[in-house]
Amino acid sequence: MSERDPEAREPEAVALRQGHAARAESAAARAAAVSHYVGLGGHDGHEGQEGQEGHAEDTAWKAAHAARVAAQALAVLAESPPDPAADSRCARNAAASAAQASRMAQLADGGTEASHAACRAALKASLAASAAAGAAHLGADEELNSRADEAEKAAVAAAERAGWTRPGTDVPAVPTGVRSPELMSMLHF
Repeated sequence: MSERDPEAREPEAVALRQGHAARAESAAARAAAVSHYVGLGGHDGHEGQEGQEGHAEDTAWKAAHAARVAAQALAVLAESPPDPAADSRCARNAAASAAQASRMAQLADGGTEASHAACRAALKASLAASAAAGAAHLGADEELNSRADEAEKAAVAAAERAGWTRPGTDVPAVPTGVRSPELMSMLHF
């Protein structure tokens, strides 16, 4: 099989895409749910304590932005032909954005133990997705992809334990906004 022969690589690329797409979808859904949670004011469901309004708004904006970037990564993956390297970068970017949203939820919660654990799990998922997308393997290493899949599942479970997401509830819709060529280039799509 030639590296440059797209038809020879297509079945493998399609198979790899399924894993990358599932991971990207999970991370984007997690980011959207976490952003929604932060937008409600975090743990107590309030906008923030007196004097904290500006901080709460900033935290909510950052979480919403992270969810938007994760949605963009998922949209780009869905719109492009299967390519393990590009697909793994989309999954990596969705996981990194979900980690950013998780950090905002941790701040909104005031740093509870469950929120610390969920934020650590989100960071691990982001790092595992990054390793899978790394230049040496370009999204095609089975072991690294498996580790990224497991780390994503752990991040979802930790977000549920923290109360950021709830199984069985609809994921809030997140608009992708304008995806300029400059933004796509910056995100390595």
